[in-house]
Amino acid sequence: MAPGLGLSPAGSSAIQLHPPNDTVPERCRSTAVLPPDAIANLENSPSILPRRLSLLSIKMATAKFKSHFHAPHGHKLFRANSSNLVNEKPIDEEQKQKEKDFIACFECNGPPLSPSQIAENPRSKEVGAASKQLRVGDFELIKTIGTGTFARVWLSRLAGSPKEGQKVFALKILRKVDIIRLKQVEHIKNERNTLSAVAGHPFITTMITSFSDRDCLYMLLDYCPGGEVFTYLRRARRFDEDTSRFYGAEIVLILEFLHDIKGIAYRDLKPENILLDSEGHLKLVDFGFAKEISNRETYTLCGTPEYLAPEVIRNSGHGTAVDWWAFGILTYEFLVGQPPFWNQNPMKIYELIVEGKVKYPQWMSSDARDLIGSLCTVNPSQRLGNISSGGVNGTALVKSHPFFKTIDWDALYHRKIKGPIIPKVKHAADASNFDNYDPPSDSQSAYTKDMAQKYDQEFKDF
Repeated sequence: MAPGLGLSPAGSSAIQLHPPNDTVPERCRSTAVLPPDAIANLENSPSILPRRLSLLSIKMATAKFKSHFHAPHGHKLFRANSSNLVNEKPIDEEQKQKEKDFIACFECNGPPLSPSQIAENPRSKEVGAASKQLRVGDFELIKTIGTGTFARVWLSRLAGSPKEGQKVFALKILRKVDIIRLKQVEHIKNERNTLSAVAGHPFITTMITSFSDRDCLYMLLDYCPGGEVFTYLRRARRFDEDTSRFYGAEIVLILEFLHDIKGIAYRDLKPENILLDSEGHLKLVDFGFAKEISNRETYTLCGTPEYLAPEVIRNSGHGTAVDWWAFGILTYEFLVGQPPFWNQNPMKIYELIVEGKVKYPQWMSSDARDLIGSLCTVNPSQRLGNISSGGVNGTALVKSHPFFKTIDWDALYHRKIKGPIIPKVKHAADASNFDNYDPPSDSQSAYTKDMAQKYDQEFKDF
């Protein structure tokens, strides 16, 4: 994208909307959530919107970049401690071997399960169920491929397996003491349960299993060697319409399943939370803010500033419609290289979102403009994806939009269409498409007996 891209609404002269793309820091977008007491204070404020925006601005300014998917390169931290981990429950070695055999044979790129099969109990579909036998020592931790405030994700393989041609996985490790300190217990429980519920979808990261020990929680996920879509977008400056359409269509299939089958609002859609697998298909990751709400509304303020829907900022209650707003923002960012509502000042971003006036580059097609405009409608009751017409539900209306007229939805779901970008992957354990990370420092805090008595029941599903 040329520096100083001029953007203009239809029928008007070009105006300068954004600075050059390379002036925007690549890791400028944080994800945050406000605690319930802060929400209560805002609700009691005589001027809700300004106070809410101010609180959000402070929270976002202090939030650290939140890793979407993976975590740790620190053999010192986890391997040194793994032999000392206490777990008083006896291990059923026969059952443990069965679980390891299942992991060794797991194939994430095989024929996709149907939506009805995915909706089954995790034990019925064999993926997403918790293990009471596995331990971190059953895995070799190869390299950190992501870090977060309380988690690291390791590229890993089953311990003792041959390195050549052996399957690798992403092992997300979360320290209980940090989860408690940062008051993220409910979010972590919710993420694990949501990943279990959706395990098996072709375009959602598959949680193969989860387990725990005295100090940590673990989620074993399929490994996507292609890295973040965010990285490819920054390299290309912007995607062409065919590429944007392909990725957008796969996201529509994800939202169709989350909303229509499971009643789940994802609530953090952005390029940083989308990975590419070895065949160039998307995998949505980081379900920390996903919530099963069905037809109810929720009021928690969470997400990423540029992608927040107006109703989230206004605290008027929100549902799955927030994902369709975010999908409109994402489609715009794919095509243009930046979100439509952007400013150095976070407060200004929120004001622009609530105003809801999207400005388009003159070269953008009419179909793309109409799709984005219909998705980025301030009133959620009039937003594409959240409205029905003539007995056709919201998702079906999105799929029938002219922007997607060339998409064969069934072929796409079954991964029969080649991805527009095929990642360069030399071997199964290639992590070159991910950043390098420093080893973690030794933690001074410990998961105490008092914490265990209070919180172990909260982590029982791992």
